[in-house]
Amino acid sequence: MRRAVALALMALLGLLAAACAGEESTPQGASQKLVVAVQPTLATGEMLEKARPLEQFLEGRLGDVDVEIYVPTSYAGIVEALRFGHAQVAFMSAWPSYLATRLADADLVLAEVREVIHGDQKVEAPYYYSYWVVRTDSPYTSLAQLRGKKACFPSPLSTSGFVGPMGRLVELGFLQTPSSGQVDPKSFFSDYIFGGGYQQCWQALKSGQVDVTIIAGDVPEPLYREVLANTRQLESQGPLPSHAVVFGKSLQEPLRSRVLAAVEALGAPEQRDLMRQFISALFVGFQRSNAEEHLGALQRYLSLTRLQYTESLAVSR
Repeated sequence: MRRAVALALMALLGLLAAACAGEESTPQGASQKLVVAVQPTLATGEMLEKARPLEQFLEGRLGDVDVEIYVPTSYAGIVEALRFGHAQVAFMSAWPSYLATRLADADLVLAEVREVIHGDQKVEAPYYYSYWVVRTDSPYTSLAQLRGKKACFPSPLSTSGFVGPMGRLVELGFLQTPSSGQVDPKSFFSDYIFGGGYQQCWQALKSGQVDVTIIAGDVPEPLYREVLANTRQLESQGPLPSHAVVFGKSLQEPLRSRVLAAVEALGAPEQRDLMRQFISALFVGFQRSNAEEHLGALQRYLSLTRLQYTESLAVSR
């Protein structure tokens, strides 16, 4: 029995020694890992293929850091990855960026500067506007006259195509901030549809399926110019925030400052094509910002409408 116990102790000590040896053999300068989450806009495989140049660029700038691009199946996946430290950086659109700052204690550090159109002028800015439009042969000349009519919105998750317009209706007194739940467009319109995009809503307006729709200054310029040339503008809302870069709380100094500089370098003119192919077709660069500055208008519209993001966010607070 004693011999068996002694052998067992020797075996245990051997395992511990091996484990310690393994720890000691890990190089002191082992590379750090940085996970960069990107909003899902295409199939995951296609997104990851397009992400390789971005990954290589960041690794080249950071040197000793192993960069991994993570493409979840939903925006909620990015928020949760930031919240639990599974991702340290994220490229996100405005509303998910807002959720990340609120639910994951993430920091908005950069606002995307885009080539957008303000009214008739093409500009480079981190914000833009959207507009209520009717056909030029429409009898309606004010938003108030559209009570009881039909509207098309591109998406229930669109900041410029739904959140901002609903907030503007509340500001004008056509809708009321609900005491519970979220604002209901049918409190003003007789009916409405989500077309799936600005192009689809423009087709619905042209064909007479709806009486009014929305166009935004960050859509492709040919579409924007076509819509404005064939419609009458009734109202606008904004400024509406562009996409953003957010950092999770798990990204600490000194790596944090190095990553910020590396991401900012993606705004150099020679990197513009890389970013336009992968992040945004209107990308120009980045400017430093924060959640209060960049997302202030969005936060105001969300407070007025109490609209809720439709994806499930499994958070406990």
